[in-house]
Amino acid sequence: MPVQSWSELDLDELCANASVFGFDLDNTLASSKQPMKPEMIARFSELTARIPVALISGGSMAVVTMQVLDVLNEHAVKSNLHVMPTSGSRYYRWLDNQWTLIYAHDLDQPTVAAIESSLERHARELGLWEEQVWGPRIENRGSQITFSALGQYAPVEVKQHWDPDDSKKQALCALVSQDFPDLRVRTGGYSSVDVSKHGIDKAYAVRKLASVMSINVDRIVFVGDRMSPGGNDYPAVMAGARGAAVRNPQDTLGLLDAVLERIPAVSGSHVV
Repeated sequence: MPVQSWSELDLDELCANASVFGFDLDNTLASSKQPMKPEMIARFSELTARIPVALISGGSMAVVTMQVLDVLNEHAVKSNLHVMPTSGSRYYRWLDNQWTLIYAHDLDQPTVAAIESSLERHARELGLWEEQVWGPRIENRGSQITFSALGQYAPVEVKQHWDPDDSKKQALCALVSQDFPDLRVRTGGYSSVDVSKHGIDKAYAVRKLASVMSINVDRIVFVGDRMSPGGNDYPAVMAGARGAAVRNPQDTLGLLDAVLERIPAVSGSHVV
């Protein structure tokens, strides 16, 4: 299924038929493990005041909170946000003035320990246990275990050049999958591998969101930077969401400006 760059889409038609806008996080709304910049905060916050918005990220709730939720401005309507970290295996809503967990598909502790051991063993076998890393290599996100070859906080430019054809990650996935045939092992971001229960990815997230909102999946517009086949944003489009591909947060700003021009403001809304 081809995915178009947002600038190639019929934005009038897209906005007229959208019930919710969904966003990837890293390299879409913000640089990896960095908070959204002020110009993004203003536009993203304003969008939540005009239409329901979903955050569907492979990252943990702690990272989503740091990058997005804690920096929203006073114009944001938090009750309009659907927060789905770890590829939709967890779901949070703003209830009673706090982010409230609605569901979680968490892994039990013996399984977590076995996955972490497998990831380290096979990464070492393949020569992927890098000497220089930025932060932890393996993170337990509750419902997902993520191996980051360069560490959780590696610079985006370094991650992008580490495995441009995905061959390193695919090799690791193949070996870990042999250890856990009942779990899903897949490539995540530029330098990461994710392990979770089968059926939990961004396709699951957009289908679940459509069910919760009682809409068809094609009423969801999903914005992400890894929209090509094999990319971790592509399953959302395969599930039927309308894909809008961006290259980086600056590209997303252009999309948000175009969308805000087409979705009516409500009383009291404001964007810089």
